[in-house]
Amino acid sequence: MTQGSQGSRPSRLPYLHYDELDARGREVWDGVAGSRGGEVINADGGLIGPFNAFVHAPGVGKHISALDGRLRFKSSIERRLLELMIITVDAAWKAEFEWWAHAQMAREHGVSDAIVAAIARGAEPPFGAEDEHVIYTVARELTRTGRLGQDDYDTAQRLLGDAGMVELVATCGYYTLISYLLNAFDVPLPPGVPPMWGSTPGEPG
Repeated sequence: MTQGSQGSRPSRLPYLHYDELDARGREVWDGVAGSRGGEVINADGGLIGPFNAFVHAPGVGKHISALDGRLRFKSSIERRLLELMIITVDAAWKAEFEWWAHAQMAREHGVSDAIVAAIARGAEPPFGAEDEHVIYTVARELTRTGRLGQDDYDTAQRLLGDAGMVELVATCGYYTLISYLLNAFDVPLPPGVPPMWGSTPGEPG
């Protein structure tokens, strides 16, 4: 399945087609499309979301894509908590495309509608599970200050261990990188999807 035309507000980066790419670019494209299927290809024949940027600079895109696979699908952290962390970062940077992609994933993996809605509004989420509150606190503090206080670190470390803390902080950084790519290149939402915060990339919440 392909996404429809991106409409009147195209990405600042032109959409590259597969047959325009060299061998390195095609390798990146194949890796992205192979793991996600035709849903990442729009009606213009380009890659949606951050993936178009990957093939513009395949030497960088190859490693970003590999890091994505490692952090999301081979993490020691439960997927419910990963998706909660991802949407917290997305909301901080008001990364519309990534929010659209991951808010539903968060719900599918057990994050409640009320928590997702509160994060979108910038309100304090009504957590019932302590592990969710811990992960949210870390992601929110990192995106707001770039640092993590000792008490919050210690609480998260008891939950995740040292290796898990490295994974958590690295994943927060990775989705900040993705948010920067989406916002800097003004990557549009799929057609028919309303923005959560408006069309102007935002500041950290």
